[in-house]
Parts: sequence; structure tokens; C-alpha cells
Amino acid sequence: MPWNRPARDTAPESETIRLPFADRAEAGRVLAAWLVPFGLDEPVVLALPRGGVPVGYEVARRLSAPDRPAPFDVLVTRKIGYPRQPELGVGAIAEGGEPVFDHDLMERLGLVESDLAATVAAERAELARRVHAYRGDRPLPPVAGRPVVIVDDGLATGGTARAALRAVRAKGPSRLVLAVPVGAAETVRVLEPEADDVVVLATPWAFRAVGQWYRRFDQLTDADVLSWLDRAASGENPK
Repeated sequence: MPWNRPARDTAPESETIRLPFADRAEAGRVLAAWLVPFGLDEPVVLALPRGGVPVGYEVARRLSAPDRPAPFDVLVTRKIGYPRQPELGVGAIAEGGEPVFDHDLMERLGLVESDLAATVAAERAELARRVHAYRGDRPLPPVAGRPVVIVDDGLATGGTARAALRAVRAKGPSRLVLAVPVGAAETVRVLEPEADDVVVLATPWAFRAVGQWYRRFDQLTDADVLSWLDRAASGENPK
């Protein structure tokens, strides 16, 4: 069930969340229905690429006013990996923010922040490359004084989501919402203090990876991200 539930009289007609989702687009449509009752006034929707972009597209489309589309864009993040095992995330960084480290894990691994200086520099460079690839010279939509919804396709460890939330919080949004279709319950609990609202449709007990909760979970490319952004800008409905 959704972590932050709207009042029953404003909830979607069907409260049943059926897993697995068909794909990210379906998950986004269901998630958007649960966000409508929050009554966000002219929200900015920021998706974490790559997997959050199809989800965020559906959220932005549903939260748009009839005469005014909700601003929709990507917020680029990068995992900071353990140098000896890069797939093991010991931190993350989001554009416009500072690195956010998992200090408990670092202590267990015998690491200090200075040990990760080269890794952080490499991830900053890759983050800058992706920002340029996705947006060119276009800045992020302004978020100061506006509600912001940060969207991803799921929460496993939550490192990149935490970095994204802190980077956006520093810009002064009026309300900060983290919205995902599915997540690990412990990760959701740990992230609650980072946002004003955390909306998660399902927190299955046997959570191993985000992809297990989707029937179709394709690995997306930069070209896919650009396609969704172009379609959002033009108002086209992706197939």
C-alpha cells in the first residue's frame, strides 16, 4: 500500500496495487493517480534517469493543468561506488548538490571520504556529461517556492534518491515529494525525513531488486531518455 496515503474520500477509485507492473509507463499512471489528491499547485516534476523518466512523464502529464503543462525534466544523479567493488554504492551525487555518503557502510569498509576523491571526481565528470547530453545548455526548471515531485522507478538502497532530495531541498521548494511505484520498506523508512511526503505504492517484503516488480523492465539508453523528453516537450504520447 502507498506509504503516504491520501484520505480515503480522495483516494483513487481502486485502492488495489497489483504487482508486477506491466512496465514503467503503467506504474507511472498508477502513481500519478495517487498524487492527484495531494493538490499540488503547479508542481515541477523531476525524474531520475534513466528508469525514472517514463514514470515521471506519466506523473507530469497527469498533474498538468489543462492550459499549463507541469514542468518536467531530468535530475541527473550518479552512484559513488566502492573502488574495489564499483557496483557497491557508498554514496551518490546529484547535479547541483554535494556528495552524500553512507558513513555507516564506509566505516564497515574502513573508508574515509578522502579515499573516494578520485571516484567522486570521475562521477562528477560523468554527471556533467549526462547533464549536457540530456539538456544541453538548458537549466533545470526553477523550483524555489514551488512544489517539486522527484520520481524514480523504484527504491532499492535509496542512495541516489537521497542525493537528489538534498540537492533540491537546498533550492528552496515549497514542498518536496518523493514518489516511486515500489521500494524496499527499510529504504523508504530511512528516506522519510528527507522529504515532506514519500509516496510509495508498494513495499513488498521479499524485495531484492526494482526490476522484479515489473513484467517489462528494459535497460534504457540516453537515446530513450531524450525521446521521452522530446515527446513531453511536444505533448506527444509515447507508445
